[in-house]
Amino acid sequence: MPADFLLSKIRPQGGALKDVLIKNGKIVSVTDHNSTTNHEDLEIVDGCGQLMLPSLIDAHTHLDKTLLGMPWYRNDVGTELIELIENERAMKRELGIDPQRQSARQIEQAISYGTTYIRTHVDIDTEYGLSGLEGVVASREKYRDLIDIQIVAFPQSGMLIRPGTVELMEAAMQNGADIVGGLDPSEVDRDAKGHLDTVFSMAQRYGKPVDIHLHEPDSLGAYAMEMIIERTNALGMAGQVTISHGFCLGMLADKPLAALGAKLAKAGIHLMVKGGASSAAPPVFDLTAMGVNICSGSDGIRDTWSPFGNADMLERAAIVSQRNDFRSDENIELALKLATYGGARMMNIADYGIQEGCDASFILLNAETPADAVASRPVRSAVYRKGALIAKEGKLITPR
Repeated sequence: MPADFLLSKIRPQGGALKDVLIKNGKIVSVTDHNSTTNHEDLEIVDGCGQLMLPSLIDAHTHLDKTLLGMPWYRNDVGTELIELIENERAMKRELGIDPQRQSARQIEQAISYGTTYIRTHVDIDTEYGLSGLEGVVASREKYRDLIDIQIVAFPQSGMLIRPGTVELMEAAMQNGADIVGGLDPSEVDRDAKGHLDTVFSMAQRYGKPVDIHLHEPDSLGAYAMEMIIERTNALGMAGQVTISHGFCLGMLADKPLAALGAKLAKAGIHLMVKGGASSAAPPVFDLTAMGVNICSGSDGIRDTWSPFGNADMLERAAIVSQRNDFRSDENIELALKLATYGGARMMNIADYGIQEGCDASFILLNAETPADAVASRPVRSAVYRKGALIAKEGKLITPR
């Protein structure tokens, strides 16, 4: 339960020593350490000079299909997108991937690393119906006092090319999904206009945001982005549309990149990047300078696509830093902002941060600066959500 207390002697964002007063799950004040204010009536928690950061945000993952805690999966699959999709669809049944059990495992691991907000994409297809959604919705309810989870109805295997998927997407929006998802409208569905019209029409009917996986390369990806921008502008959906991955932005020459980046910023479209080395990566520094809001996420964690990933968003910030050749503290802190404030803006999280009036959701760790935290990734000594201590020394207070 949230408690009223004074968190003493901590360093928000690596600055000077401060005392943080927390009441009713909110940050009431942030004052210099040892100020004259008397708080003898409150419990005092000694922060021991630790670094204080806002709780982390995983803005893009797939809770329904992680293999965490399951036997090692030998990956002999090809690297083409369609091969990975088809293999995953077959392996779900063969390996016995239970969406509720597996999502719970990843959720607990994410919380132990200081994540208290997740946006997850959940597969909706004609072979498995809504089973993935039902499992993740159950986990969301189970952990609702520890973490906030948004669910994207995601047509992983295609939508228009698989009759019945559109109807399942409609059912998903009526049974717990928060966001309408999409996927590579030209390469997978072979009908960019039809795919995007379906996605945006559904979003309009249900009054929900949109989040579209876009792996398409070069001019094909740029074409899809232009169509997404047109629909976002026409429907007045600024701030409600996210493009995930957007690999094409890492393939464009400077002039077309600048033109497309300016359009994305003006339309209020968010961009999610994961920073991996498997494909071209959008240039984070340049796009941020253009005004594009960028967030980051774990993507798949130890699944049939790849054995890597651990739900630690500090490690993800390090991956983004390395992929963008970030070396200075300023740039590494930019990568960290993707896993904090950028994600909060994309997920429309109110009262996020470590200023007065914000929810008391934060992490404490032994690091000198935010850049040191990204580079060293020490154990999270404490994770708080809305004033309640939910994890300590890298472990949940009450594992479930």
